[in-house]
Amino acid sequence: MKRTSIILTILFLISMVFKANAQQPADVKIIPWTSFEKAIETNAATKKDKKKIFIDVYTDWCGWCTHMEKTTFQDSTVISLMNKYFLATKLNAERKDTVVYNGNKYVNPNPTTPRSTHQLAITLLKGQLAYPAFIFMDASEKVIVIVKGYKAAPEFINILKYYGEDIYLTKSWAEFQQNLTTPQ
Repeated sequence: MKRTSIILTILFLISMVFKANAQQPADVKIIPWTSFEKAIETNAATKKDKKKIFIDVYTDWCGWCTHMEKTTFQDSTVISLMNKYFLATKLNAERKDTVVYNGNKYVNPNPTTPRSTHQLAITLLKGQLAYPAFIFMDASEKVIVIVKGYKAAPEFINILKYYGEDIYLTKSWAEFQQNLTTPQ
């Protein structure tokens, strides 16, 4: 009887370990990054409840881009807000391929030259190249704002709320910031 109890206890513990491991991926939250083209295509195919588009413009050599990926974009609140309000896309500002967007063809004019900027990045950033840069578009693909530079999670959370919750339509950024409560 004692041996049966020990065996059952061991089997129970093993099943709990397997169950915990099987559930782990469902509990892990990530930002489902997609390509610029896929985000535009997804939004165009959506009949109602379209999302805003968030574009992370980066380069492979940008240290602050990498740091933001490892810190800010791993924050659970940032992930939650991003997934709730935006189609999240990444755009390598130095990509080599051709992109057709709004009937226009965009290329990298010097794809074999290091640090050659793609025309789409230049156009979306209005010629003001800085990395990282974040473009917030409304559901109809109109640029709302371009935010530049590394942002730590607390600051970025406020930015995501401001644009994600459409607060920018009724309050200035300064008014919004005045209403933020500072942690005690």
